[in-house]
Amino acid sequence: MRLVATLIAEPRSGRLSPEIAAAALARVAPGSAPDSISWLAPGIACDLPVGDMGADVAARRLREALGAAPIDTVVQPREGRRKKLIVADMESTIIANEMVDELAEFLNIRKQVADVTARAMAGEIPFRRALIDRTALLGGLEEDLLIAACEHIRFTPGALTLIRTMAAHGARSALITGGFQTFAKWVQVKAGFDHQFSNVLVTDGGIITGEVAEPIIGKLAKRTVMEDLAAEYDIPIAEVIAVGDGANDVDMLAAAGIGVAYHAKPSVRQAARRRIDHGDLTALLYMQGYQQDEFVTTVVEEASEAA
Repeated sequence: MRLVATLIAEPRSGRLSPEIAAAALARVAPGSAPDSISWLAPGIACDLPVGDMGADVAARRLREALGAAPIDTVVQPREGRRKKLIVADMESTIIANEMVDELAEFLNIRKQVADVTARAMAGEIPFRRALIDRTALLGGLEEDLLIAACEHIRFTPGALTLIRTMAAHGARSALITGGFQTFAKWVQVKAGFDHQFSNVLVTDGGIITGEVAEPIIGKLAKRTVMEDLAAEYDIPIAEVIAVGDGANDVDMLAAAGIGVAYHAKPSVRQAARRRIDHGDLTALLYMQGYQQDEFVTTVVEEASEAA
């Protein structure tokens, strides 16, 4: 099984120099010529061949070679790394916001709700309990405020490019979130996801009751939805890439062909097989072997991601 190592820097930094790449190459493929480095994007991402060693050994040697440099590394089999289905968490992954916190702003209880959100995403309290408790605090808000809150949604850099590029190359996509349906549908349309799976806020006469409808999309449900969707499209789970940042994403990330912890909480970074701590979401394209000139990006998308 041939392995490939991908080095990825934050795009705006351009910190991945030929010298850094050569030093890393010497650790994972001793004796290889510099022209064996395949540049996916100059200064941003490259592929390195991996010699006769396992993925864990190669990953450790790369970290030793890179030291504290803000460069992400992914070691994986070269064959089959372009995936046919991407499933993604929404809040703090595809978008920068935690939308329940945005709603809490209308009630001047943002800090109280945000503290519960942070503890749930870190795995300190069960997601289901945290969702029910936070939703209860929203009781009495007008339903129209959900639409108003959509104006505050900010896409994570690289998110639109990631989804649209994979779609252009034939991949399917799904947003699987413990967030609320109003926001998930808005993000689905704007980003171009094929599907969205989310939680529904109960309303009565245009007023949020403070309840969330069953069944709740939580940790186990995220993995189940992913597996069911892959089966529906007859896509082997090995050909699925999943990305998320919170404790309720861990099972989904573990089951996917490639599970990526994206700028994740410490417990999630430790549990995930792959992680991106420095790059933006285009890192998921580079790790699949996409070159920058294959990206599908428009001026409008770039402006949205930079906002």
